[in-house]
Amino acid sequence: MLDIINTSSTRIKTGLALLVAFLVMGMVDSFLLTWFMLGVLMIIAVYEAMQLFNIEDSKVYIFASLIWLAASFYPQPEDLVFVVGVILASVLAYTKELNKQLFIPLMYPIVSFLFLLSLYISFGMGALLWLVAVVAGADIGAYFVGRSQGKTPFCPTSPNKTLEGVFGGIITASVLGLIFAPEQLGIFLSLLISATVALASVFGDLFESYLKREADVKDSGNILPGHGGILDRTDGYLFGGIIMLVLLRLFV
Repeated sequence: MLDIINTSSTRIKTGLALLVAFLVMGMVDSFLLTWFMLGVLMIIAVYEAMQLFNIEDSKVYIFASLIWLAASFYPQPEDLVFVVGVILASVLAYTKELNKQLFIPLMYPIVSFLFLLSLYISFGMGALLWLVAVVAGADIGAYFVGRSQGKTPFCPTSPNKTLEGVFGGIITASVLGLIFAPEQLGIFLSLLISATVALASVFGDLFESYLKREADVKDSGNILPGHGGILDRTDGYLFGGIIMLVLLRLFV
């Protein structure tokens, strides 16, 4: 019982520290600070992903760093991952010796962090706050509704998730999203985007659960006491951020 209390206390403290850090970043609203913080998270997430994928190649950190450096001045950062993909494919075709596994971290998680940065560049800190509200709402709603009403298993990848919990999370996220969405979008589009992003975040969490089960580990890392790794905390954002950027570019 004491271990459970200590674990919960540690989890709450870490969660509050993360919240404070994000609020400070939001209040400062500096491109350089946001770029730096997302870059640090990306490098750690790349490390964790490589452990899950069982990839050992230091070149990943080199091209991840170069991509992020270029993203500091390129207007649509997500394009850069495909430029690197073309370069790697060209080297592979020419030498026949390139490690094909280098393509995997490009798709997850590097491209997702580039989309998050692009979301900030294109739509400002307000869009990131909206994303945080939606993904957090999906997590909180799924947890409480799942515990109180959950009966129907969602899928074999994550046995603890229930269909009722997923729906509860999406509804909670949609309501929170309506509060944080830009007024010019209107109620219908705000609800539509929030619900779609919430659903994407569910599958982001599910994908990371799949990777951990394949790697036979409980957490992606241990850098966040009580929470696990960076991927454990950002998995929903890595899918949700992509969908939010695409939908905002479609409707705004």
